Amino acid sequence: MLLPPADILAAIGQRAKDARLALGLTRKTLAERSGVPEPTIKRFETTGHIGTAAMVQIAIALDMAMDLEGLFFPKPIRSVKDISKKRQRGVV
Repeated sequence: MLLPPADILAAIGQRAKDARLALGLTRKTLAERSGVPEPTIKRFETTGHIGTAAMVQIAIALDMAMDLEGLFFPKPIRSVKDISKKRQRGVV
């Protein structure tokens, strides 16, 4: 079931917080390791809102960058019909 974007963002922020706490890091320490300001980390953990570059920096500092590698890969082919589709710009 597809969640609203705000819920997805909040869940990502919460998982980042859980990962930080599992490593025993404070927000200040994570800020120092990642180069992302502490208030930005706090906003990310509480709302999920963050810039992409800052999120990647945090993922690297939490040793979770590989988790980002799976984003936006093409979906696997499920049928012959999928193979025969021609790419059309701006068409769903």
